[in-house]
Amino acid sequence: MGIFEDFSIGLFVIQTGLLLLLIFLMVKFAWKPILNSLNDREEGIKSALDAAENAKKEMENLNADNERLLKEARIEREALLKEAREMKDKIISDATNEAQDKAGKMIEQAQAAIETEKKAAMAELKSHVAGLSIEIAEKVVREELSNKDKQLKLVEDMLGETTLN
Repeated sequence: MGIFEDFSIGLFVIQTGLLLLLIFLMVKFAWKPILNSLNDREEGIKSALDAAENAKKEMENLNADNERLLKEARIEREALLKEAREMKDKIISDATNEAQDKAGKMIEQAQAAIETEKKAAMAELKSHVAGLSIEIAEKVVREELSNKDKQLKLVEDMLGETTLN
């Protein structure tokens, strides 16, 4: 029983007093700063969690905005491509129509030129045939008129034709 034999009430009271003094000093000077630092840390953790939650929500909003912008950009791109295709088709159509119109006009002009050349050639041919006919008729009439009997017969025939008509 060596522990109880060494036990001293005075020492016990002094140690108890020192312990109470230490507890009092701890409560007075250390307890509040420790609690404050724990509260500050807890608030910091809460604010960090709130900030993370806000950041997450903002990221979701940004992602939604990005998706919306991408969708709008795709729609706008499709509209621009459609408009470009329509413009290309219209330009090709206009160029084709214009080419067909020009070709039609050129064909009409060529046909008119051919008709004019044809008429000119026919007029020249008629003139040439008329000249040849006159020459042939002149030669025939000269030969007919070279003989007196033939002259008289020709005059009688002509008179006969004029009275008959």
